[in-house]
Amino acid sequence: MQLLIGKTALITGGSRGIGRAIALAMAAEGADIAFTYLSQTAMAEQVATEIRAMGRQCMALQADAADATATNKVVQQVIQAYGHIDILVNNAGITRDGLLVRMSEEQWDSVLNANLKSAFLYSKAVATHMLSRRQGSIVNISSVVGIFGNAGQCNYAASKGAINAFTKSLSKELGARGVRVNGIAPGFILTEMTQELPDELRAQYLKDIALRRLGTPQDVANLAVFLASDKANYITGEIINCSGNIKS
Repeated sequence: MQLLIGKTALITGGSRGIGRAIALAMAAEGADIAFTYLSQTAMAEQVATEIRAMGRQCMALQADAADATATNKVVQQVIQAYGHIDILVNNAGITRDGLLVRMSEEQWDSVLNANLKSAFLYSKAVATHMLSRRQGSIVNISSVVGIFGNAGQCNYAASKGAINAFTKSLSKELGARGVRVNGIAPGFILTEMTQELPDELRAQYLKDIALRRLGTPQDVANLAVFLASDKANYITGEIINCSGNIKS
């Protein structure tokens, strides 16, 4: 039995990587999908085509996830088209790595805006809708870096640590009306972002992972589907590592 039949999911940053995997996995479980993307139009169209081939509806919406006007427009478009939003996945994010002493203000601001402000904007935009329906699930994609920290990623770690605190606080605000908020903290996941790392660094990461393999976007997507589904209807305010038990 499909876990998300009759549900509509909105996913930010859904054209590639973890966001793409989540969009496809939720569609495979019966959800109609809307996702945002920033610039990769061809990739977004490919994802939408794959989802429609499953017999599900899909909207690919080009929008800056950190822009408030665009956010509100996207949410209204999805509600108008599908009638409701049951699931929000705040996945949009970027890295602009560098040691703090060399980090520019632009590097700091761009990462905090893309990773943290976007989650604030989309959560705020869907919260009233979900509260009025007394149901809904918000899944925030964080990172183990937000828990453990990582040299050269003070901006990224700060954004993801803030996502964790945001998740826990928002779950307390929305829980009384049946809206759940959880976070997923992936470890080393094979995406376009991580494929550029040197082989020796990958080998070092493998030594630190109990399962002795790197994660895949599908690993994260499987957990996102579960958290969005009614199978997780007594789980909220949690940050769940999806890391193969990587060492801190």
